[in-house]
Amino acid sequence: MSVPQQTIESLIERPSLFQQLGLRDWLWATAVLAATVFVFAKYGSIMDSYEIGILTMATPGLIGLGWYWKAFQPYALTVAALSLLGIWLYGDNYANAEVVFGLKYLVSSQSAVMWMSALFVMATVAYLGGLFAGSEFTLKTGTALTWAALIMGLTGLMVRWYETYLVDPEFGHIPVSNLYEVFILFSIITALLYLFYEGRYKNRSLGGFVLLVISAAVGFLLWYSYSRGADKILPLVPALKSYWMKIHVPANFVGYGSFALAAMVSIAYLLKSKGEQQNPNGLLAKRLPSLDMLDDITYKSIALGFAFFTIATILGAMWAAEAWGGYWSWDPKETWALIVWLNYAAWLHLRHSKGWRGEPMAWWAIVGLFVTLFAFLGVNMFLSGLHSYGEL
Repeated sequence: MSVPQQTIESLIERPSLFQQLGLRDWLWATAVLAATVFVFAKYGSIMDSYEIGILTMATPGLIGLGWYWKAFQPYALTVAALSLLGIWLYGDNYANAEVVFGLKYLVSSQSAVMWMSALFVMATVAYLGGLFAGSEFTLKTGTALTWAALIMGLTGLMVRWYETYLVDPEFGHIPVSNLYEVFILFSIITALLYLFYEGRYKNRSLGGFVLLVISAAVGFLLWYSYSRGADKILPLVPALKSYWMKIHVPANFVGYGSFALAAMVSIAYLLKSKGEQQNPNGLLAKRLPSLDMLDDITYKSIALGFAFFTIATILGAMWAAEAWGGYWSWDPKETWALIVWLNYAAWLHLRHSKGWRGEPMAWWAIVGLFVTLFAFLGVNMFLSGLHSYGEL
Protein backbone atom coordinates (compact mmCIF):
# COMPACT_ATOMS: atom_id res chain seq x y z
CA MET A 1 0.00 0.00 0.00
CA SER A 2 1.52 3.31 -1.06
CA VAL A 3 1.60 6.36 1.17
CA PRO A 4 -0.01 9.47 -0.35
CA GLN A 5 2.45 12.13 -1.50
CA GLN A 6 0.65 14.74 0.60
CA THR A 7 1.19 12.65 3.76
CA ILE A 8 4.89 12.23 3.00
CA GLU A 9 5.29 15.96 2.47
CA SER A 10 3.48 16.80 5.70
CA LEU A 11 5.80 14.46 7.64
CA ILE A 12 8.87 16.01 6.06
CA GLU A 13 7.70 19.55 6.73
CA ARG A 14 6.69 18.85 10.33
CA PRO A 15 9.15 20.58 12.70
CA SER A 16 11.27 18.39 14.99
CA LEU A 17 10.69 18.32 18.73
CA PHE A 18 13.51 20.77 19.44
CA GLN A 19 12.18 23.16 16.79
CA GLN A 20 8.83 23.18 18.61
CA LEU A 21 10.36 24.17 21.95
CA GLY A 22 9.96 27.72 23.19
CA LEU A 23 11.38 29.78 26.02
CA ARG A 24 8.87 28.31 28.47
CA ASP A 25 10.07 24.79 27.65
CA TRP A 26 13.71 25.66 28.24
CA LEU A 27 12.82 27.37 31.52
CA TRP A 28 11.00 24.19 32.52
CA ALA A 29 14.07 22.08 31.74
CA THR A 30 16.24 24.51 33.72
CA ALA A 31 13.89 24.30 36.71
CA VAL A 32 13.93 20.49 36.69
CA LEU A 33 17.73 20.39 36.42
CA ALA A 34 18.07 22.95 39.22
CA ALA A 35 15.78 20.89 41.44
CA THR A 36 17.82 17.76 40.71
CA VAL A 37 21.08 19.53 41.59
CA PHE A 38 19.48 20.81 44.83
CA VAL A 39 18.34 17.33 45.83
CA PHE A 40 21.78 15.88 45.13
CA ALA A 41 23.46 18.67 47.10
CA LYS A 42 21.16 18.34 50.11
CA TYR A 43 20.48 14.61 50.25
CA GLY A 44 23.14 13.01 48.06
CA SER A 45 25.22 11.95 51.05
CA ILE A 46 22.42 9.73 52.39
CA MET A 47 21.24 8.36 49.02
CA ASP A 48 22.41 4.94 47.88
CA SER A 49 23.48 4.16 44.32
CA TYR A 50 20.01 2.93 43.34
CA GLU A 51 18.31 6.10 44.54
CA ILE A 52 20.86 8.20 42.69
CA GLY A 53 20.20 6.16 39.55
CA ILE A 54 16.41 6.57 39.89
CA LEU A 55 16.72 10.33 40.33
CA THR A 56 19.15 10.62 37.43
CA MET A 57 16.79 8.75 35.09
CA ALA A 58 13.71 10.60 36.36
CA THR A 59 15.15 14.00 35.46
CA PRO A 60 15.15 13.62 31.64
CA GLY A 61 11.83 11.82 31.95
CA LEU A 62 10.21 14.79 33.68
CA ILE A 63 11.74 17.22 31.21
CA GLY A 64 10.49 15.19 28.26
CA LEU A 65 7.01 14.81 29.76
CA GLY A 66 6.78 18.56 30.27
CA TRP A 67 7.88 19.18 26.69
CA TYR A 68 5.42 16.67 25.26
CA TRP A 69 2.50 17.66 27.50
CA LYS A 70 2.66 21.38 28.17
CA ALA A 71 -0.09 21.33 30.81
CA PHE A 72 2.14 19.17 33.01
CA GLN A 73 4.59 22.03 33.54
CA PRO A 74 2.40 24.38 35.63
CA TYR A 75 0.90 21.39 37.41
CA ALA A 76 4.29 20.06 38.54
CA LEU A 77 5.55 23.52 39.54
CA THR A 78 2.42 24.19 41.62
CA VAL A 79 2.77 20.83 43.38
CA ALA A 80 6.44 21.54 44.05
CA ALA A 81 5.64 24.96 45.53
CA LEU A 82 2.89 23.63 47.82
CA SER A 83 5.03 20.66 48.87
CA LEU A 84 7.92 22.95 49.80
CA LEU A 85 5.46 25.13 51.71
CA GLY A 86 4.32 22.11 53.69
CA ILE A 87 7.89 21.04 54.43
CA TRP A 88 8.77 24.57 55.52
CA LEU A 89 5.73 24.82 57.81
CA TYR A 90 6.62 21.51 59.44
CA GLY A 91 10.24 22.40 60.05
CA ASP A 92 11.50 19.55 62.20
CA ASN A 93 8.35 19.13 64.28
CA TYR A 94 5.63 16.68 63.26
CA ALA A 95 3.33 18.11 65.96
CA ASN A 96 3.00 21.30 63.88
CA ALA A 97 0.33 19.46 61.87
CA GLU A 98 -2.15 20.21 64.65
CA VAL A 99 -1.15 23.77 65.50
CA VAL A 100 -0.01 25.49 62.29
CA PHE A 101 -3.01 26.78 60.33
CA GLY A 102 -1.54 26.13 56.87
CA LEU A 103 -0.81 22.50 57.76
CA LYS A 104 -3.98 21.76 59.67
CA TYR A 105 -6.30 23.04 56.96
CA LEU A 106 -4.32 22.88 53.72
CA VAL A 107 -1.02 21.11 53.07
CA SER A 108 -0.43 18.44 55.68
CA SER A 109 -0.80 15.11 53.94
CA GLN A 110 -4.13 14.33 55.60
CA SER A 111 -5.58 17.76 54.86
CA ALA A 112 -4.39 17.72 51.26
CA VAL A 113 -5.89 14.25 50.70
CA MET A 114 -9.22 15.42 52.12
CA TRP A 115 -9.16 18.36 49.70
CA MET A 116 -8.34 15.97 46.88
CA SER A 117 -11.24 13.72 47.80
CA ALA A 118 -13.78 16.54 47.96
CA LEU A 119 -12.55 18.09 44.72
CA PHE A 120 -12.72 14.80 42.81
CA VAL A 121 -16.32 14.28 43.89
CA MET A 122 -17.18 17.86 42.92
CA ALA A 123 -15.47 17.35 39.56
CA THR A 124 -17.52 14.20 38.95
CA VAL A 125 -20.75 16.11 39.59
CA ALA A 126 -19.62 18.98 37.35
CA TYR A 127 -18.65 16.68 34.48
CA LEU A 128 -21.90 14.72 34.62
CA GLY A 129 -23.94 17.89 35.02
CA GLY A 130 -22.18 19.49 32.08
CA LEU A 131 -22.76 16.40 29.92
CA PHE A 132 -26.49 16.15 30.60
CA ALA A 133 -27.09 19.91 30.56
CA GLY A 134 -24.97 20.44 27.47
CA SER A 135 -23.06 23.18 29.31
CA GLU A 136 -19.50 23.77 28.14
CA PHE A 137 -18.87 26.07 31.11
CA THR A 138 -19.84 23.31 33.58
CA LEU A 139 -17.58 20.85 31.76
CA LYS A 140 -14.70 23.34 31.96
CA THR A 141 -15.44 23.66 35.68
CA GLY A 142 -15.07 19.88 35.95
CA THR A 143 -11.67 20.11 34.28
CA ALA A 144 -10.55 22.89 36.65
CA LEU A 145 -11.74 20.95 39.70
CA THR A 146 -9.90 17.84 38.49
CA TRP A 147 -6.65 19.78 38.12
CA ALA A 148 -7.16 21.22 41.61
CA ALA A 149 -7.76 17.73 43.01
CA LEU A 150 -4.61 16.48 41.32
CA ILE A 151 -2.57 19.32 42.79
CA MET A 152 -3.77 18.57 46.30
CA GLY A 153 -3.43 14.80 45.88
CA LEU A 154 0.18 14.81 44.73
CA THR A 155 1.05 17.52 47.26
CA GLY A 156 -0.40 15.23 49.93
CA LEU A 157 1.83 12.37 48.82
CA MET A 158 4.94 14.54 48.64
CA VAL A 159 4.35 15.99 52.11
CA ARG A 160 3.54 12.54 53.51
CA TRP A 161 6.93 11.40 52.25
CA TYR A 162 8.53 14.07 54.44
CA GLU A 163 6.20 13.23 57.34
CA THR A 164 7.39 9.61 57.39
CA TYR A 165 10.88 10.86 58.25
CA LEU A 166 9.57 13.33 60.84
CA VAL A 167 7.67 10.60 62.70
CA ASP A 168 10.83 8.48 62.83
CA PRO A 169 13.81 8.50 60.46
CA GLU A 170 13.65 4.69 60.52
CA PHE A 171 10.05 4.86 59.21
CA GLY A 172 10.97 7.06 56.23
CA HIS A 173 9.74 5.73 52.89
CA ILE A 174 8.21 6.73 49.58
CA PRO A 175 4.42 6.78 50.18
CA VAL A 176 3.41 3.82 48.02
CA SER A 177 3.65 1.12 50.69
CA ASN A 178 0.04 0.36 51.68
CA LEU A 179 -3.51 0.47 50.33
CA TYR A 180 -4.16 3.96 51.70
CA GLU A 181 -1.19 5.43 49.87
CA VAL A 182 -1.65 3.53 46.63
CA PHE A 183 -5.33 4.45 46.36
CA ILE A 184 -4.23 8.07 46.39
CA LEU A 185 -1.65 7.21 43.72
CA PHE A 186 -4.27 5.38 41.65
CA SER A 187 -6.61 8.38 41.75
CA ILE A 188 -3.83 10.75 40.70
CA ILE A 189 -2.53 8.61 37.84
CA THR A 190 -5.99 7.82 36.44
CA ALA A 191 -7.00 11.49 36.49
CA LEU A 192 -3.73 12.59 34.89
CA LEU A 193 -4.15 10.06 32.10
CA TYR A 194 -7.71 11.22 31.52
CA LEU A 195 -6.73 14.90 31.38
CA PHE A 196 -4.00 14.08 28.89
CA TYR A 197 -6.50 12.47 26.53
CA GLU A 198 -9.03 15.21 27.21
CA GLY A 199 -6.53 17.78 26.01
CA ARG A 200 -5.29 15.63 23.15
CA TYR A 201 -8.78 14.99 21.75
CA LYS A 202 -10.24 18.35 22.89
CA ASN A 203 -13.34 16.70 24.31
CA ARG A 204 -14.58 16.88 27.91
CA SER A 205 -17.65 14.67 27.68
CA LEU A 206 -15.88 11.58 29.08
CA GLY A 207 -14.94 13.24 32.36
CA GLY A 208 -18.03 12.07 34.20
CA PHE A 209 -17.39 8.44 33.28
CA VAL A 210 -13.71 8.40 34.27
CA LEU A 211 -14.23 10.45 37.42
CA LEU A 212 -16.84 7.93 38.58
CA VAL A 213 -14.18 5.26 39.08
CA ILE A 214 -11.93 7.81 40.78
CA SER A 215 -14.78 8.85 43.10
CA ALA A 216 -15.29 5.17 43.93
CA ALA A 217 -11.60 4.95 44.83
CA VAL A 218 -11.99 8.08 46.97
CA GLY A 219 -14.95 6.48 48.74
CA PHE A 220 -12.87 3.41 49.57
CA LEU A 221 -9.98 5.64 50.64
CA LEU A 222 -12.14 7.56 53.11
CA TRP A 223 -13.72 4.40 54.51
CA TYR A 224 -10.34 2.72 54.84
CA SER A 225 -8.86 5.77 56.50
CA TYR A 226 -11.58 6.35 59.08
CA SER A 227 -12.56 2.74 59.84
CA ARG A 228 -9.06 1.26 59.92
CA GLY A 229 -6.89 4.27 60.75
CA ALA A 230 -4.98 3.55 57.56
CA ASP A 231 -3.59 7.07 57.31
CA LYS A 232 -1.27 6.46 60.27
CA ILE A 233 2.42 6.33 59.46
CA LEU A 234 3.90 3.01 60.53
CA PRO A 235 7.25 1.28 60.00
CA LEU A 236 7.65 -0.77 56.84
CA VAL A 237 7.72 -4.54 56.93
CA PRO A 238 11.17 -5.87 55.97
CA ALA A 239 10.14 -6.94 52.45
CA LEU A 240 9.16 -3.37 51.58
CA LYS A 241 12.45 -1.83 52.65
CA SER A 242 13.77 -1.93 49.11
CA TYR A 243 14.59 0.46 46.30
CA TRP A 244 12.48 -1.79 44.05
CA MET A 245 9.33 -0.39 45.69
CA LYS A 246 10.16 3.08 44.34
CA ILE A 247 9.86 1.90 40.73
CA HIS A 248 7.73 -1.26 40.81
CA VAL A 249 4.66 0.25 42.47
CA PRO A 250 4.39 3.46 40.37
CA ALA A 251 4.83 1.45 37.16
CA ASN A 252 2.14 -0.96 38.32
CA PHE A 253 -0.32 1.84 38.96
CA VAL A 254 0.22 3.46 35.59
CA GLY A 255 -1.03 0.10 34.35
CA TYR A 256 -3.98 0.00 36.74
CA GLY A 257 -4.94 3.60 35.96
CA SER A 258 -4.77 2.98 32.22
CA PHE A 259 -6.92 -0.14 32.47
CA ALA A 260 -9.49 1.73 34.59
CA LEU A 261 -9.58 4.56 32.05
CA ALA A 262 -10.06 2.09 29.20
CA ALA A 263 -12.96 0.39 31.01
CA MET A 264 -14.80 3.63 31.72
CA VAL A 265 -14.34 4.83 28.14
CA SER A 266 -15.67 1.45 27.01
CA ILE A 267 -18.83 2.04 29.06
CA ALA A 268 -19.25 5.31 27.18
CA TYR A 269 -18.67 3.39 23.93
CA LEU A 270 -21.48 0.94 24.70
CA LEU A 271 -23.87 3.73 25.68
CA LYS A 272 -23.01 5.67 22.53
CA SER A 273 -23.47 2.59 20.35
CA LYS A 274 -26.79 1.72 22.01
CA GLY A 275 -27.95 5.31 21.76
CA GLU A 276 -27.18 5.54 18.05
CA GLN A 277 -29.15 2.36 17.41
CA GLN A 278 -32.21 3.36 19.43
CA ASN A 279 -32.31 7.14 19.04
CA PRO A 280 -29.65 8.83 16.87
CA ASN A 281 -30.83 12.23 18.14
CA GLY A 282 -30.71 11.23 21.80
CA LEU A 283 -28.56 12.91 24.43
CA LEU A 284 -25.77 10.34 24.67
CA ALA A 285 -25.72 9.65 20.94
CA LYS A 286 -25.17 13.32 20.20
CA ARG A 287 -22.99 14.49 23.09
CA LEU A 288 -20.55 11.62 23.52
CA PRO A 289 -17.51 11.45 21.20
CA SER A 290 -17.59 9.37 18.04
CA LEU A 291 -17.25 5.61 18.32
CA ASP A 292 -13.93 5.80 16.48
CA MET A 293 -12.55 8.25 19.04
CA LEU A 294 -13.77 6.15 21.96
CA ASP A 295 -12.26 3.03 20.40
CA ASP A 296 -8.96 4.82 19.82
CA ILE A 297 -8.74 6.05 23.42
CA THR A 298 -9.52 2.57 24.73
CA TYR A 299 -6.84 1.01 22.56
CA LYS A 300 -4.18 3.57 23.46
CA SER A 301 -5.00 3.29 27.17
CA ILE A 302 -4.73 -0.50 27.16
CA ALA A 303 -1.53 -0.41 25.10
CA LEU A 304 0.04 2.08 27.54
CA GLY A 305 -1.18 0.16 30.57
CA PHE A 306 0.06 -3.14 29.18
CA ALA A 307 3.53 -1.71 28.56
CA PHE A 308 3.85 -0.36 32.10
CA PHE A 309 2.26 -3.45 33.66
CA THR A 310 4.77 -5.62 31.81
CA ILE A 311 7.63 -3.49 33.14
CA ALA A 312 6.15 -3.62 36.65
CA THR A 313 5.81 -7.41 36.50
CA ILE A 314 9.46 -7.81 35.48
CA LEU A 315 10.55 -5.44 38.23
CA GLY A 316 8.38 -7.33 40.70
CA ALA A 317 10.05 -10.60 39.77
CA MET A 318 13.48 -9.04 40.33
CA TRP A 319 12.31 -7.65 43.67
CA ALA A 320 10.98 -11.10 44.67
CA ALA A 321 14.31 -12.70 43.82
CA GLU A 322 16.06 -10.27 46.14
CA ALA A 323 13.49 -10.46 48.97
CA TRP A 324 12.46 -14.13 48.88
CA GLY A 325 15.16 -15.86 46.85
CA GLY A 326 13.14 -16.65 43.73
CA TYR A 327 11.78 -14.78 40.74
CA TRP A 328 8.40 -16.52 40.81
CA SER A 329 6.63 -18.49 43.53
CA TRP A 330 3.02 -18.73 42.29
CA ASP A 331 1.96 -16.56 45.19
CA PRO A 332 -1.73 -15.51 44.72
CA LYS A 333 -0.74 -11.93 43.93
CA GLU A 334 1.78 -13.08 41.34
CA THR A 335 -0.68 -15.54 39.82
CA TRP A 336 -3.38 -12.92 39.42
CA ALA A 337 -0.87 -10.44 38.03
CA LEU A 338 -0.11 -13.04 35.36
CA ILE A 339 -3.84 -13.45 34.67
CA VAL A 340 -4.18 -9.67 34.22
CA TRP A 341 -1.19 -9.63 31.88
CA LEU A 342 -2.51 -12.52 29.78
CA ASN A 343 -5.95 -10.90 29.59
CA TYR A 344 -4.67 -7.66 28.08
CA ALA A 345 -2.07 -9.44 25.97
CA ALA A 346 -4.90 -11.41 24.37
CA TRP A 347 -6.96 -8.21 23.93
CA LEU A 348 -4.12 -6.49 22.09
CA HIS A 349 -3.24 -9.59 20.08
CA LEU A 350 -6.77 -10.02 18.75
CA ARG A 351 -7.07 -6.35 17.92
CA HIS A 352 -3.85 -6.40 15.91
CA SER A 353 -4.04 -9.86 14.36
CA LYS A 354 -7.79 -10.18 13.79
CA GLY A 355 -8.79 -6.53 13.70
CA TRP A 356 -11.37 -6.99 16.45
CA ARG A 357 -13.14 -3.78 17.43
CA GLY A 358 -16.52 -2.60 18.56
CA GLU A 359 -18.80 -3.78 21.34
CA PRO A 360 -17.14 -7.16 22.08
CA MET A 361 -13.81 -5.44 22.76
CA ALA A 362 -15.54 -2.78 24.87
CA TRP A 363 -17.17 -5.48 27.02
CA TRP A 364 -13.80 -7.23 27.27
CA ALA A 365 -12.15 -4.01 28.52
CA ILE A 366 -14.87 -3.66 31.19
CA VAL A 367 -14.51 -7.26 32.33
CA GLY A 368 -10.74 -6.71 32.34
CA LEU A 369 -11.18 -3.98 34.93
CA PHE A 370 -12.89 -6.44 37.29
CA VAL A 371 -10.08 -8.95 36.74
CA THR A 372 -7.59 -6.18 37.51
CA LEU A 373 -9.60 -5.09 40.56
CA PHE A 374 -9.47 -8.59 41.98
CA ALA A 375 -5.72 -8.76 41.40
CA PHE A 376 -5.31 -5.35 43.05
CA LEU A 377 -7.78 -5.61 45.94
CA GLY A 378 -9.56 -8.96 45.94
CA VAL A 379 -6.39 -10.95 46.54
CA ASN A 380 -5.74 -8.87 49.64
CA MET A 381 -9.30 -9.47 50.88
CA PHE A 382 -9.80 -13.16 50.20
CA LEU A 383 -6.40 -14.78 49.74
CA SER A 384 -3.17 -14.87 51.68
CA GLY A 385 0.44 -15.21 50.66
CA LEU A 386 3.76 -13.45 50.54
CA HIS A 387 2.00 -10.18 49.68
CA SER A 388 -0.33 -10.31 52.69
CA TYR A 389 1.27 -7.15 54.12
CA GLY A 390 -1.26 -5.25 51.97
CA GLU A 391 -4.33 -6.94 53.47
CA LEU A 392 -7.45 -5.03 54.48
